[in-house]
Amino acid sequence: MAETTAKATLSIHGKTVELPVYSPKVGPDGVDIRKLYAEAGVFTYDPGFTSTASCESTITYIDGDAGVLLYRGYSIDELAEKSHFLEVCYLLLYGELPNAEQLEDFELRVTRHTMLHEQMQGFFRGFRRDAHPMAVMVGVVGAMSAFYHDSTDISDPWQREVAAIRMIAKMPTIAAWAYKYSIGQPFVYPRNDLDYPSNFLRMCFAVPAEDYEVNPILARAMDRIMTLHADHEQNASTSTVRLAGSSGANPFACISAGIACLWGPAHGGANQACLEMLREIGTVDRIPEFIKRAKDKDDPFRLMGFGHRVYKNFDPRAKVMKESADEVLGLLGVEDNETLQVAKELERIALEDEYFVSKKLYPNVDFYSGIILEAMGFPTSMFTPIFALSRTVGWISQWKEMIADPNQKIGRPRQLYIGAPQRPYVEVEHR
Repeated sequence: MAETTAKATLSIHGKTVELPVYSPKVGPDGVDIRKLYAEAGVFTYDPGFTSTASCESTITYIDGDAGVLLYRGYSIDELAEKSHFLEVCYLLLYGELPNAEQLEDFELRVTRHTMLHEQMQGFFRGFRRDAHPMAVMVGVVGAMSAFYHDSTDISDPWQREVAAIRMIAKMPTIAAWAYKYSIGQPFVYPRNDLDYPSNFLRMCFAVPAEDYEVNPILARAMDRIMTLHADHEQNASTSTVRLAGSSGANPFACISAGIACLWGPAHGGANQACLEMLREIGTVDRIPEFIKRAKDKDDPFRLMGFGHRVYKNFDPRAKVMKESADEVLGLLGVEDNETLQVAKELERIALEDEYFVSKKLYPNVDFYSGIILEAMGFPTSMFTPIFALSRTVGWISQWKEMIADPNQKIGRPRQLYIGAPQRPYVEVEHR
């Protein structure tokens, strides 16, 4: 629990109310307004909850002004460089980095749960052949509660643990099968001798006629993408998972709700939107035209993949993602691709042009991740599903923390009602 360090005094309607002020270990203080309505008869008004702390958490910390992202106190760039995704999963779930024995046990448990119940294939085949992979993921993950009854009791810590391992393990299989179904290819089963990102890549790109040899550079790039997207504090999808969980819903339903929220183009679809923008620009010679439009306040056009709502300086994940992009593009020899040429020139301009530098509109993680995924061979429709499987561990960690929080209550935001006051019903013939 954060410490109470001071009190805030609010005077309104002739009343004076004292509100506790809590100080977290890092970050701004928070004014406790839980008793504000009871004592003063007023609500706070905060559309989007951008100035409201909805919970206490020990998982992720962001300092947008300084460009800092910490998982359990560890900087994201250090984790991306020295760690790997399943170790980061352990860190997010349990709060500390594992020792060698703990990591081996955790990796074994995840590996042994990667297969899906065979009858779940029927859920995939129930969708239209052209269904978006995210639509498939929302449905299939929600349906897991119909197959895994032994891990839906949220009051049982062991069942919560089993559900967590199952979702981390099975999400790559679900995402890969959603992709395979969308392109009309047979499902590829997971293999226990492959690491987490290699297994996912193989399930996406192998076919019965010939196997897929996973390049370690591509596997490492995918591992970094997963690590960089594993959690991001109380964003829209994470808040959705917590809100759904506050009602007592089973964990599979909560994560399905998070996937549905992530599908929104303002959230998880940003890297897809960025790549589509690069394609719209088309060629390097058209860049000045779009740069001019981006600088015009009266033009609705915006450059996607630059700047970030939270990071007011630079996105700490972008540097790591750029390194992976350079490695992947060098390996695949696709530097002459027109879209990639446009991306490189835009990147150069953003880092040198006074307009972008003064406004701190640096390339963000979405700018580079879309380039990497396209180079690997993924269509834009798979960008958000990959985001979802990466974020699953963050959602589950946040959900488990919420369940164990003694201050947890069912979510119930209030409103400022601006509709009609009470009025009498008028019979239809008199209207």
